[in-house]
Amino acid sequence: MNQRATTLGELRDSGWQSRSVKAELRANLLARLADGRGIMPGIIGFEETVVPAIENAILAGQDLVFLGERGQAKTRMARLLVDLLDEWLPVVRGGELNDDPYAPISPAAKAAIDEHGDETPIDWLPRDRRYAEKLATPDITIADLIGEVDPIRVAEGRYLSDELTLHYGLIPRTNRGIFAINELPDLAERIQVGLLNILEERDVQIRGFTVRLPLDLFVVASANPEDYTSRGRIITPLKDRLGTQVRTHYPRTLDHELAIVHQEKQRFEPGEGEPAVLRRAVRLGESVGAPRISDLGAVIASTVGKIELESVGDEAPEERVVERLITKALFATFGRQVAIDDLDDVVLAFEDGLVVETGDRVPSRDYVRWAHEVPGLLDAVRRLDAFDVTDGAEEPAVVASAVEFLLEGLHLSRRINKDRSGAAVVYRR
Repeated sequence: MNQRATTLGELRDSGWQSRSVKAELRANLLARLADGRGIMPGIIGFEETVVPAIENAILAGQDLVFLGERGQAKTRMARLLVDLLDEWLPVVRGGELNDDPYAPISPAAKAAIDEHGDETPIDWLPRDRRYAEKLATPDITIADLIGEVDPIRVAEGRYLSDELTLHYGLIPRTNRGIFAINELPDLAERIQVGLLNILEERDVQIRGFTVRLPLDLFVVASANPEDYTSRGRIITPLKDRLGTQVRTHYPRTLDHELAIVHQEKQRFEPGEGEPAVLRRAVRLGESVGAPRISDLGAVIASTVGKIELESVGDEAPEERVVERLITKALFATFGRQVAIDDLDDVVLAFEDGLVVETGDRVPSRDYVRWAHEVPGLLDAVRRLDAFDVTDGAEEPAVVASAVEFLLEGLHLSRRINKDRSGAAVVYRR
């Protein structure tokens, strides 16, 4: 019924009641909690830590700041809050600031109601248009966020002190919605002061005259911890205004980390490892490609560019640090997947003189042959589910992947040695 109201008079007759954004978010959150529905779909590992803090902030009517390092879903969580807004919101048609039909604040909306009264046209704003987001950078100005004098309107004959000369910025145009600002410490402190004024004092000075803007906003900011970056800080008064600080974190369990990887795998471009697999399969004339341990060297270049390293007393190059991380991950995974005693026969074969050369130029069929010839290796490959469980069929590319994993695990467990010979890797006694 509310969506059918097309004029201010019809809206009054429908019984629609105005409420603040924070009251709207609070009511819709309570409804979700009563129904047993979550507010952060797709966010994994925050159920007992971050999400309750967000819910408390909304219930308390406080703006919030997400404090955490890169890749901790801060921006995604801010965007998900849009789902807690009403599906549709009535606004005065022609108003510049999503004006409440019962309490307009922009000059255009006030003039429309003064002229038309109950016949003032009403538009309905969908919830996704009530969200605005800005990445803070040092070159942002008050004009970008709050507004600026429009020289065209001045040229038309208006006085500079006339509010009608203003071209409103992003924050006023998000009135009655959610405004998110990412990397808040990167915002110059003088701009943070202007942001504080508009949120707390409801006024701001533009070109020497004060503009009253009683905005209705829910503000979400994100920032890195002060000990993580030295690019800036949040001024204390603004930090106080953002009443709740929610500390985010990286996944705390392996299950959560794996669940995130599987969920997000379609959102990322392939790294260096995938082209390496494809290149090898084409070169060797194999119809199926599977990743091998020998492919991991290809991911170093792409990984180094995605992480920040702060060394204390360790001047090792970034590539070396990434290699160490890969080695530790391999060793931990091997320990979880393989019982080392089950490979005693394989170790014995190396002690008797077995030498195996692996690499991206070694065909998968060679690995299959080794699996059948080396005592104990075939059973170990089967335990890794490298064979089809229905008919036991071998997929050579997968068998090759399993064999390299087992050999590298034995090397990391100090049961066999490994030498590099150009692009090849030789495992021996």
